[in-house]
Amino acid sequence: MIALSATLGLFLGCTDAEPVAGGVEAPSTRPSITIYSGRGESLIGPLIPRLEAALGVNLEVQYGDTPDVVTRLVTEGAETLADVVLVQDSGHLGVLASQGLLAPLPQALLDGVDPRFQDPGGTWIGTSGRLRVLVYNTDAVAPDALPGSLLELAEPRWKGKLGWAPTNGSFQAHVSALRHAWGEDETREWLQAVMANEPTRYPKNSPQVEAAANGEISLGWVNHYYLHRFDRDGFPVANHSFSTPGDMGNVLMVAGAGVRQGTPHPDAAQAVVAWLSGPEAQAYFASEVFEYPTRPGVPTHALVPPLDEVGLAMVEQPWLADLGPTRTLLRDLGLN
Repeated sequence: MIALSATLGLFLGCTDAEPVAGGVEAPSTRPSITIYSGRGESLIGPLIPRLEAALGVNLEVQYGDTPDVVTRLVTEGAETLADVVLVQDSGHLGVLASQGLLAPLPQALLDGVDPRFQDPGGTWIGTSGRLRVLVYNTDAVAPDALPGSLLELAEPRWKGKLGWAPTNGSFQAHVSALRHAWGEDETREWLQAVMANEPTRYPKNSPQVEAAANGEISLGWVNHYYLHRFDRDGFPVANHSFSTPGDMGNVLMVAGAGVRQGTPHPDAAQAVVAWLSGPEAQAYFASEVFEYPTRPGVPTHALVPPLDEVGLAMVEQPWLADLGPTRTLLRDLGLN
């Protein structure tokens, strides 16, 4: 078994085998690391045997919804079993960071991830991304009739034709970004205008893809990878990114990981996070899950357009973490 400090150095591109985590020596026995995962077992489970083999660690993964995982870690405090936390969106990682529950990561680890998709404070990194898009029925909407901007969803021509999922975490993080980019008043007014179009409400993203295929709606506001989970043979649905460069509809939602502050196994926990941002895991997220890699140089799946072909909005990660006021706004509007 390779010493964990040396293994971490390999993943970070270090040329020596010195410990990265503040001089912590590699343990002499095979360490056990507990991951609290807000990402489902169907997504993360296939990676666990590979990760254990690569690092020489035993992993226990405790799965749950991201809000439940974060609430559990906050509630347990110093008594928590978690060494690593892996969640669905950066907003919840921001909550943990703001409460001092995530440890600083080595700069070499941070340098391996696109700086747009990590904590400015250096406590977590993005492991993969999902682009916010419109999914549309190709029989009902011609490509040249699709909205060029997210703002256009408020136009009367989309009345009764749109689906959305206001209780979904990505929806709420996206609205958080809108609040910072547009301001509170404009975001509220836009939401009210879209509500006047009587959008069909769904509990999450995947039913919107099915509804678009069935002709129940013409447009759905979702994450890009849901479409690719369906058998697309004869499936009259496609994804649409907004054509206006930098449009606030083109937001990348980042799943990510961090090391719990106070873990008794900091070196091993950092090695786990480094591996999740390394080439093998990044290739898995891109080629098998249809997500966007956060490590530069890793190609996307052939069905997924590279980010440099999308007029991606410039969004600061703390914007996505500002969920409290967003939930208050949605509750005031009857959307939460």
